[in-house]
Amino acid sequence: MIRKNKVKQILREGGSAIGTFVKTTDASAVEIMGMCGFDFFVIDSEHVSYNPETITDLVRVSDISGIVPIVRIKESTPVNVMQALDQGALGFHAPNVDTYDHAKCVVDSGRYAPLGNRGFAPTHRAAGYGLMNKQEYIKMANEEILTILHCETMEAVLNLDEILTLPELDVIFIGPMDLSQSLGAEVMGNRNHPELLKVIDTIIEKVNTAGKSVGTVAGDAKMAKELIEKGVRYVPISSDQGMMADMAKLIIKDLKA
Repeated sequence: MIRKNKVKQILREGGSAIGTFVKTTDASAVEIMGMCGFDFFVIDSEHVSYNPETITDLVRVSDISGIVPIVRIKESTPVNVMQALDQGALGFHAPNVDTYDHAKCVVDSGRYAPLGNRGFAPTHRAAGYGLMNKQEYIKMANEEILTILHCETMEAVLNLDEILTLPELDVIFIGPMDLSQSLGAEVMGNRNHPELLKVIDTIIEKVNTAGKSVGTVAGDAKMAKELIEKGVRYVPISSDQGMMADMAKLIIKDLKA
């Protein structure tokens, strides 16, 4: 069911929210992240072929610890936004949004009238399968859903000022790898390339000036701290797969030392 979104509250109060991406299908990963103190997790259905039942189960288990469930939808369409939110996600990442018109379409699909035009069927999981008061559900959903648009191409950067005028937009998420590709083969994959860093700094400044929150991924805690110091406040660190791989490499390295 819909519930208070502590990540949205953290961002409203000017704080920093720390999470991670989830790329596996085992619900215990979500439990562990919540028990360890992460604020949110992002189910990465853009880069992982999740079925709807698995997404629902990963969202459902988040209720145990209170960690905030967010879905990176596989394609930025109204139906994908609606289905992620109907399953109980408290927010969504919309990738590959490059224009104002596309941004407005996606943002509107995450809110009910009068704030948007999200499809309304009050019998889904987020609305308590029809057991929650309809008007209370609509009000809470409109207040608690976190809307996150990706900025990961130079076209999106050029249109960013206009996109930032959307009132129901909460977070602009910088996709550094796709953005590096947009800057050309010499920059692609190099997160420390001066040209890429310059564009990222421009995005951070524009978003913060507009009163929205900036997000991007960090590889580790050190990088997360550096990003927060630069004005980034929505920070997923690595992923469940990444943490597992890092720990496995460290164990083997120590054993062979």
